[in-house]
Amino acid sequence: MKRDEEFEAAEQRLHAAGEALGTAVEARLSREAVLIDAEAEIQRMTADRGRLARELDTALARGQRLERANREVSKRLVDAMERVRQVLAPRED
Repeated sequence: MKRDEEFEAAEQRLHAAGEALGTAVEARLSREAVLIDAEAEIQRMTADRGRLARELDTALARGQRLERANREVSKRLVDAMERVRQVLAPRED
């Protein structure tokens, strides 16, 4: 009889250990899924960061080109206004 009780106790301990192992495995898989999701999000954010950096560089270069063009147009307008003033100015003979 004692052997049957010992066997049942061992069987119960084995069953409890199996359940604990199953719970631990599920918790581990859940944590790994979270890590995989986080890694995927980091990769997406890194790709977005690279794309945004390229877009910013393009926008900055375009802004610089527009600024140079604006300065050139402004200079030409000033020159044209000076010529118009010269033509319209009364001559002193």
